[in-house]
Amino acid sequence: MTLDTPAGPFTYLVSEAGAVRASGFTSEIDALLPLVHRNLLEETRPATQPDAIEEAVRSYFDGELDAIDNVAVEQHTTGPFLTHAWLVMRDIKPGHPVTYREYAALAGRPTAIRAAATACARNAVALFLPCHRVVGTDGTLRGYRWGVGVKTALLTHEQVTVAR
Repeated sequence: MTLDTPAGPFTYLVSEAGAVRASGFTSEIDALLPLVHRNLLEETRPATQPDAIEEAVRSYFDGELDAIDNVAVEQHTTGPFLTHAWLVMRDIKPGHPVTYREYAALAGRPTAIRAAATACARNAVALFLPCHRVVGTDGTLRGYRWGVGVKTALLTHEQVTVAR
C-alpha cells in the first residue's frame, strides 16, 4: 500500500498476518523488498486494501504521534543486540530525539555507538521503528535511508506537534 503523506509517498509491505515487514518513503515496492530478511520474504506482500496500518499512518500525520506505536512489525536478525535495540527504538518519544550515544546507552551498551548506528541502518520498518529520532552525537542529522529531507520533515512534524 502506498500512501501520500506530507513527507512524501510512504509504502509498506506486510506479512499474511498483517505485520509490517518493510516500509519507507518511496512508492517503489522494489526499493523495499531487499530490506525484508530472506527468512521472511516468501510471505511478504504489499498491503492492497485500507487497513489499521494506513489509519495509524494517517493519524500520525494528523498529529496523533503515538498512533504508530503499536503497529505490529516483524524483522529478523541473528544478532541479539539488534533485536533488543529495535525494541528500545520504539521507546524514543516524538519530539525528543536522542543521539547515537544516548541510543546506545538506552539499548544497554553505552560504548556501542556504531552498533546503535547499525540498528538504525538495518531498520526495515521506517516510521514504525522511529530511527529518524536518532541524530548525530553532535546533534546534526546524519544519513537516513529515505533522505535527510524526509528525516527533517518527520522531526519537524513531531517537534511542532509536541509543542502545541
